[in-house]
Amino acid sequence: MSLMLKLLATALVLSSFLHAQSVGDNVEDFLEDQFGDNPKIKNVDVSVDSVVPVKEVHGWNAYIVDVKATLKNKPKSVIKQKMIWFSNGQVITKDLIDLKTGQNLVEVVKPKFKNEYYRDENLIYGNKNAKHKIVIFSDPLCPFCKGFVPGAIKNMKKEPNKFAIYYYHFPLIRIHPASAILVKAAAAAELQGVKDVVLKLYTVKISPREKDVNKILAAFNKVEGTHITLSDINSKIVKQHVKADTSVASDLMVAGTPTVYLDGKVDKTKKKYLKVK
Repeated sequence: MSLMLKLLATALVLSSFLHAQSVGDNVEDFLEDQFGDNPKIKNVDVSVDSVVPVKEVHGWNAYIVDVKATLKNKPKSVIKQKMIWFSNGQVITKDLIDLKTGQNLVEVVKPKFKNEYYRDENLIYGNKNAKHKIVIFSDPLCPFCKGFVPGAIKNMKKEPNKFAIYYYHFPLIRIHPASAILVKAAAAAELQGVKDVVLKLYTVKISPREKDVNKILAAFNKVEGTHITLSDINSKIVKQHVKADTSVASDLMVAGTPTVYLDGKVDKTKKKYLKVK
């Protein structure tokens, strides 16, 4: 490529970036005005976290935004939510549907897994400097997780220099209330240095709807060979650990389990790890 063509290409990229940035400012202002019209909201702040070009539609970008709001009846509590909006600089929409596939492009555009999310406390198997990083968000009482997570972990842990396996507790409390206690017990056991906590977690026999804390802890301790108590799961450090996991899930807009990332990108098939070299 000639020097002139290189300069032209650079100029086009820069122009595109500046346009997206300018539109991003308009997106922030528009959404703040829209949300601010809600009589229940006291104040709202919208900021664009990242801009992702929509390959399927020329001229369109996806704007991943962070929304912070306080309610008039609860001024001390802050509501935080990450959202995706689409714009071509002239119009804005929450949904963009591919006519050929019928797929909502919201499902295609997802935040990338940032390097700071790879925390040592979430590394359950493998070398942190392994060639590939696998991230799993899971609820131990999710039937889909039970059918995938244990087998996938057992396969990957055999190659510690190939796979670094990071696990994040993501209990689906509304449909599996017992998982709230289970993941706290697991976090407490992990912090105590107990080995293979996650794998054993999927063999705990308890009803997903169980709410009796003592029954849940008894079932957990029986499988794990531990003595985790009520005071253990209510400790500040355990609560912080679980909250940190769910916070990462929120930042990445994780909605279901199991959600798998391979080298920073969502793997919807959950099987790409089988094909990597």
